[in-house]
Amino acid sequence: MLKATLRSFLAHKGRLALSALAIVLSVAFVAGSLIFSDTVTRTFDRLFASTAADVTVSPKEDLTSPLPSGVTATVPASLAGRIARVDGVAAAHVDVAVRNITVVDHRNEPVGPTTGAPTIAKNWYATDRSPVKLTSGHAPHGPGEALLDADTARHKQVRIGDTLRVLAQPGSFTVRVVGIATFTTTNPGAALVFLDTPTAQTRLLGRPGTATAISVDAAPGLTDARLKERIAAALPSSGGYDLKTAGEQAKSSTDQLGAFLDVIKYVMLGFAGIAVLVGVFLIVNTFSMLIAQRTRELGLLRALGADRRQVRRSVLTEALLLGLVSATLGLGAGIGLAAGLIRLMSAFGMNLKSTEMVIGWGTPVAAYVVGVGVTFVAAYLPARRAAAVSPMAALADAEVAGVGRPLTIRAVAGAIIGALGVAALAGCVRADQTAPAASLLGVGVVLTLVATVIAGPLLVRPVIRVLGGAFPALFGAVGRMSQRNALRNPRRTGATASALMVGIALVAGMSVASTSMSKSFDQQIDKTLGADFVVQNANFQPFSKEITDRVRATEGAGLVVRQRFAPVALRLPDGRRVETTAGGYDPPLDAVAHINYVQGDTATALADGALAMDVTFAKDHGVHVGSTLPVRFPDGRSAGLRVGALTDQGTSDGFGTEGGLFLGMATLQRYVPDAQDSALYVNAAPGTPKDRLRSRLEQTLDPYPQVQVRDQADYKKLVHDQIAVLLYLVYALLGLAIVIAVLGVVNTLALSVVERTREIGLLRAIGLARRQLRRMIRLESVVIAVFGAVLGLALGLVWGLCIHRVLALQGMKALAIPWSTIVAVVVGSAVVGVVAALLPALRASRMNVLAAIAHE
Repeated sequence: MLKATLRSFLAHKGRLALSALAIVLSVAFVAGSLIFSDTVTRTFDRLFASTAADVTVSPKEDLTSPLPSGVTATVPASLAGRIARVDGVAAAHVDVAVRNITVVDHRNEPVGPTTGAPTIAKNWYATDRSPVKLTSGHAPHGPGEALLDADTARHKQVRIGDTLRVLAQPGSFTVRVVGIATFTTTNPGAALVFLDTPTAQTRLLGRPGTATAISVDAAPGLTDARLKERIAAALPSSGGYDLKTAGEQAKSSTDQLGAFLDVIKYVMLGFAGIAVLVGVFLIVNTFSMLIAQRTRELGLLRALGADRRQVRRSVLTEALLLGLVSATLGLGAGIGLAAGLIRLMSAFGMNLKSTEMVIGWGTPVAAYVVGVGVTFVAAYLPARRAAAVSPMAALADAEVAGVGRPLTIRAVAGAIIGALGVAALAGCVRADQTAPAASLLGVGVVLTLVATVIAGPLLVRPVIRVLGGAFPALFGAVGRMSQRNALRNPRRTGATASALMVGIALVAGMSVASTSMSKSFDQQIDKTLGADFVVQNANFQPFSKEITDRVRATEGAGLVVRQRFAPVALRLPDGRRVETTAGGYDPPLDAVAHINYVQGDTATALADGALAMDVTFAKDHGVHVGSTLPVRFPDGRSAGLRVGALTDQGTSDGFGTEGGLFLGMATLQRYVPDAQDSALYVNAAPGTPKDRLRSRLEQTLDPYPQVQVRDQADYKKLVHDQIAVLLYLVYALLGLAIVIAVLGVVNTLALSVVERTREIGLLRAIGLARRQLRRMIRLESVVIAVFGAVLGLALGLVWGLCIHRVLALQGMKALAIPWSTIVAVVVGSAVVGVVAALLPALRASRMNVLAAIAHE
C-alpha cells in the first residue's frame, strides 16, 4: 500500500501543484512573520542590554494619557551627586533626552526619519554603554554646537559645519554640527542630535538643573539588584522616583517595542489565516475530485484485499506528503519573505542585518504544523468518503464525489449553526453596550460563515439557475450546458465558490464599516468644528508658545482659542477611580466649536475651578451639576473641581477620552503649568477672506514644517486617509484570497476537464467547435465566481450592518453602503471567472477528439 500510495502521489503531482501553492503561501506568511519579529526582537534585546545602565533613576509617572500634554517629567540633576555618594556606585550620569522634536536643515527640511521613528535630542557624554561613538569632529561645547548621528547625516547629506535648527518645546534655536557619531549597535531608525548637558537642560527642558533620568554604573562585583536597593534606601520615600535595573529597563524598552512588532506580526498572520482558510476549500475540492477520478483504481485496491482503513490511510498519506513538501517550500519562502522585510526596514532607516536573521525552533515547528495539519484536516473527509466505497461499486465506476447524494445532513447542520449565528448577530444589534455587542458580533461572524460554507451546496441550484438564467437565451446550447455543468455537482461548486466568498465577505463588511465611519466623522466634524482653521502638529504632538505667539501676530487672524491636554485621575461618587485626559480651552470656545450642553453652558464649564463632562458618563457614576470631585493632576497636584456643565456629544467618550472632560485654560494652567498647546482654533478677523488668512498662516508657519493649517475639508481628508489604511489592508487580504480562489477555480476546472474527457470528446465529435467549448468552460467559471461573489456580498453586508451597530454605540451612527464597491466586486468576480478559465478552456479545446472518446 505504501508503494502504491507513493506512485499515486507522484502520478498526480501536477494536479496537486495548485493546492500545494496555497499551503506554501500560508506557511510563508506564518514563517516570515515569526522570523522577522524574532530577528527584530533579538536585535533590540542586544541593543537595550548593551546600552542600559546598571540602574536607572527616572521620575515616576503614575498618570499617563494617549493625548500628550507636552510636559516632560524630570528629576533634579543634583540627584546624580547624591547617588554618586552611595556605597557601590562607580558613576552617576545626568541624562537629558527628549523625543519627537523636529530638527530642520538650512533648506527648512526635517532631517529626522519620515517613517514614524522619533527624532531624539540628548545630552552628550561618552561611556562604554553609549550606543554611538564620536568618529569625526569633536564633542559639543556651548549652546551653539551639536553632534549628529552618522546615518542621519548620510541620508540627509548633512556635514560638519552645517547649521541645523532645533524646534524644541521651550522654543527654537540653531546649532552648528561639530561632529558625527556612529552607531556601535543596530540603529533603531531614530535620528539622534547631541548637545552638551547645560544646553540640553536649558534648550530642551527649559529648566536648568533638571534631568530626565540618572544613569548609574555599579562598582565591580556588585549586582544590579543590590545596587538598586542601596539607591532606593538613600532616596527620599516621597520623591516619586522609579528605579530599574539594566534587565528591567531593557524589558521595559522591549515591551514598548512589542506593540510595533505585534502590528506587523498580526497583519502577516492575518494574511496567513486567509491563505489557510481559502486553501482548505482548494484542498478539499482537489482530493474529492482526485478520488472521484480514481474510483476504478481504489476499487481495484479494495478488490485485491485492501480494507477501508488502508484506503483511508493511503489518501491521508498522500495528503501528508503534500503537506510536508508544501511546508518545506513555504518555510524557504518565509525565510525569503523575512529577508525582504528586513531589507525594506533598512530602506526606512532600521538597519537590520540579514546575516543576523533569527530562526528559532518554534518557526519550523509552526510551519510544519500549519502545512501538514491543514492539509491533513482538509483531506480527511475526502479520505473517509473514498474508504466508504464498496469494491463492486468502485469497479462499476460509481461516483464518490457527491453527485446525486442527498444534502440532508448539510441542511440540518447549516440550519442549526446558521440559527445560532443569526441569534448572535441579532443580540449584537440589540445590545446597548460596546463590549457585549462586539463579542456577539465576533461569534455571529464565525457561525454565519461556517453555516454558509456548510449550506453553500444547498444554494447552488436556486442561485445559479437565476445567475445563469440568461445563458441559454444569450449563448444557446453552449450556455445551457455551462449552466448545467455548474449545477452537476453542488458540493464541488459550493466549495469552489466558498474560497472567493470568504474574501469578498470580508471586504464587503469592512467596506460598509469604513464608509460608515467616514460619513460619521464627516457629520461629527461638521457638527462640532466651528473654527475657520486649526493649527496643529502633523504628528499631533504639542508645540511651543513661540508658534502660538506667531499665529496670534499673523495679519488677519482674529480670535485664537488654545487647546491643551493633561492626564487626570477622578475620584467618583460611586467609589471608582478613573484615569483619563482632560482638555483645556480658552473662554471664547463657543466661537470655534459647537457643543451640545444638556445642563449648563460654556461659561459655567470653563469657570475657574469648574469642569464639564459627558452626561452619560455622569449618570453612570452618580455625578450631577454642582458635584465637587477630587481631581489629581501630574506631579501630585490635586484639587476639588465643581461640575459646571454636562454635554452630549453623541458618544460616551465625549471629546475622545473617557468622560469627555474639559475645563478652563486658567484652571488647567494652575495645576499643569508646563503643559503645551496641542492645537489652535483660529477665526479670520472681520473683513479678512478665509483663503487670504490661510495663505498668511502658512507663510507664518513656514519655518515650522511640523505644523499644519487645516480647515474642515482637510480634517475630513485626514480622517478618510487614516480609515483608508485599514481598508487597504482589507483589500490586500481580498487580493490574496482572490489569488488563491483563482487557483481553486483553475484547479476545479482543470480536474473537471480531465474528469469529463470522454464527454468533451463526444461533444466535439457531434459538432461542438473549439471556440464553443472554450466559451462553455468560461461561462461555467464565470457563473461559479459570481455565485461566490453573491454569497460573499450578502454575508458581508449583514456583517457590515452589525459592525455599524457596534460603531453606533461609540457615536458613529451614520450608515453608508458603498454601492460602487459592490458593483465593482460583482464585475471583478466575472473577470476572475474569465481569467481562471483561460488555461483549462485552452487545454480542453486542444484535446484529440478520438483519444478523448477512447479515454476511460
